[in-house]
Amino acid sequence: MINVLKIGPEDMSYTKNIYEFDNAIEVEEKHTYRYRSPGMKREKKKKLTPAQMKAVNQKNKEKTCRRKLRKHFEENDYFVCLTYEKEKRPSDMTEAKRDFSDAMKVIRREYGKAGYKVKWIRNIEVGTKNGWHVHLVINRIPDTDLILRKAWKKGKVICQLMYEKGEFKDLAAYITKTPETDKRLRETSYSTSRNLPLPEAKKKTYVRWRTWNKIRIPKGYYIDKDSVHEGNNPVTGYPYREYTLLKLKRRE
Repeated sequence: MINVLKIGPEDMSYTKNIYEFDNAIEVEEKHTYRYRSPGMKREKKKKLTPAQMKAVNQKNKEKTCRRKLRKHFEENDYFVCLTYEKEKRPSDMTEAKRDFSDAMKVIRREYGKAGYKVKWIRNIEVGTKNGWHVHLVINRIPDTDLILRKAWKKGKVICQLMYEKGEFKDLAAYITKTPETDKRLRETSYSTSRNLPLPEAKKKTYVRWRTWNKIRIPKGYYIDKDSVHEGNNPVTGYPYREYTLLKLKRRE
């Protein structure tokens, strides 16, 4: 049980969204006008600046990617880098997207022959020195490495198991990079396959509840301390808190 935030009176009312995955539980807690307790103070509602809006959008993109990774992929699926030989580099992002699309036609066909459907998340990146590559997360089936090499004729295919990039939170941040988050990049294009629906949240409302100041950790889990974010929502002015619980086996 961890004390993390002390705000307002003891009788706080708030909503909680719980996202459950095989190896993690993500929790979002927030106060709303509808459930605001008498006497509860909030900061004045503010309009976000363009820079703040970009930061919010990037955070939401990382969050969506992380949940798709946790929901639809396994630790032993592949994290792939598709490189370009210098003479085969695309002239622009439109051509790079076409290169990826052509490769996916081959991959999709080969997966279908083997009785599987392909799932993927990718980010096409070009650096400030015109170095092009594609970061790709893909579900691994027998001979995936051979299929990728058959499909990608522009350069090297470098495969590693997803967990070698760290927990899925780190991978989500890495594969959603933009020139704003990584100054080595000039342009990026992020996309996913359509068969990765987001998980539904279990929603709970606590009216006049007295435990906002405490995070309760279920048996068999520990809190990812770096995942704890709390404060006042800059738009609504009401307090919020987000955190992730990971299964203990992650430490082993």
